[in-house]
Amino acid sequence: MRIGLISSDPDHPLLAATTALLAREHTVGTLDPETAEHPAAAEPTADVYLLKARTPRAISLARALERRGARVVNSAAATALCQDRTAMADHALRAGLPFAATRTYPTLARLAAGPGLSGPVVVKSRHSRKHDLVARVDTDVMLRELAAGHPQEPVVTQEFAPNDGWDHKLWAIGDRVFSALRRSELSPEGRGPTRPLDPAGLPPGWAALVHRVGEVFALDVYGVDVIDRGTDGPLIVDINAFPGIRAQPGAPQALAALTLATAGAATPVPPERRAPRPADAGGRRA
Repeated sequence: MRIGLISSDPDHPLLAATTALLAREHTVGTLDPETAEHPAAAEPTADVYLLKARTPRAISLARALERRGARVVNSAAATALCQDRTAMADHALRAGLPFAATRTYPTLARLAAGPGLSGPVVVKSRHSRKHDLVARVDTDVMLRELAAGHPQEPVVTQEFAPNDGWDHKLWAIGDRVFSALRRSELSPEGRGPTRPLDPAGLPPGWAALVHRVGEVFALDVYGVDVIDRGTDGPLIVDINAFPGIRAQPGAPQALAALTLATAGAATPVPPERRAPRPADAGGRRA
């Protein structure tokens, strides 16, 4: 089989380890979305592509390949949805997922010029990307200072959910769930180490919640950031298409198996079937 990696970093640990497994019997190539031209109609496509990059050019390249009938994991539409935190939150809440209530502002300067904060909030870049803005803001003074450095940044806000300072990092590759604890970047000490967490030790229902996210967003490889609110249950604060999933034993093997299963599917799935679909308030996809 021919397998394509849509990535500017094929040496990423997860991709490199997966490639090493697949290359024993299959051909693995890389398309750098920042330099590759869109595929010409006469060129053959790979049996499956792994869309690791999430830049606009990468998503555009994946869409072009899908129009030619290529299988792409994750689909361009699903990946694009996860890059817009406003659309992500709206889609999750309409599906009945326990996602943090999210408000959108055209610029951080506009937010700072508003009526002021009623409590601590988390300010995030609206458009998810590498090195985007994520900050806890407790006072109007802090908000104005943050806005001075990023005045034109489109942002969203989420109310700060009290927690123990550790984020639950949950990942899925197909049916396989992985998990870890990571000290939050919003904690006073800043982002810290990642602690191993056996998925079998997750609270009841959390693994099912991860799979539900995959169904709602039509994702095959994804991450779900969850805050544990104790008796109030889990709160989803972010969803990522094709995250790094570093240092998780079995992740490369799971990704290799998913890649081959997708490439060997009897009938390609049309792009419109691989895109997230509307869901009603009860969580049923339309």
